Amino acid sequence: MSTRSENPRAVSVQADGVRVSVAADRLVALSRNVLRALKVPRAMISVTFVSAHVSATLNRRHLGHRGPTDVITFALGADPVGAVLADIYICPDVARRQAKAFGVGVREETARLVVHGMLHACGWEHPAGDERMTSPMWRRQEQLLQRFWITPTRTA
Repeated sequence: MSTRSENPRAVSVQADGVRVSVAADRLVALSRNVLRALKVPRAMISVTFVSAHVSATLNRRHLGHRGPTDVITFALGADPVGAVLADIYICPDVARRQAKAFGVGVREETARLVVHGMLHACGWEHPAGDERMTSPMWRRQEQLLQRFWITPTRTA
């Protein structure tokens, strides 16, 4: 699963031996729309879906937390021409558990994690704990998700 083109907002999506419920091209399009909405002219971002074991290893090694996590973003700053550089790791197993717990579809939760990672890549932060769900970053995340992913039900 890999999609990349000669776009100033280069986004690569791959699965590292795990099943992902959303096609790579849809996630690339979502990512580029988010970057455009955030007024990011250039970016080189990789989104990699990893196993719970890999997620737990990254979480322990880089954040000092135990167990797998939903998304980890390594914002690498900008290159000499100002392109946002980042690596985003998402764990589909955690996304499935969260989708069930929050009563949303797995595809929606996966998209939410991609948007969340993109925001972190662009410098957005949120507080730890329950306060994160009322933070400006969370509100922006949900607004972008609504705009680019969730299709409102139309009535005739």
